[in-house]
Amino acid sequence: MIRLDLKREPHWLDLGHGVRLHVRPCTTALMMAARAEAQRAAISSASDSEAAGIRTAALIKALARLAVLDWEGIGDAAGSMALVTPESVDALMDLWPIASAFENAYLAPALLLDAEKNG
Repeated sequence: MIRLDLKREPHWLDLGHGVRLHVRPCTTALMMAARAEAQRAAISSASDSEAAGIRTAALIKALARLAVLDWEGIGDAAGSMALVTPESVDALMDLWPIASAFENAYLAPALLLDAEKNG
């Protein structure tokens, strides 16, 4: 059975390390846009042995750039609150523990729903 209980409004995700992200809901349109962007990034990947990792990282970054509205606990090099920009979101997602937490908290519920419909 598919349960229609995914969040429909922007909400906060706690990613640990004092980081919180205010994100849009993970909709089909958002996911499709992120996949398209990740596909473009994968086309220019350097080697076949790294292609899967490059695609996954590109998907997580694209999804975060589309989803993140605001954040807490993220500072720039001078220690001031960092602005949410595509470049700063990418820099945040370059931190493996944060990218992994974002994938688990934001993307995993949507993937579980996909698995339920196929089960």
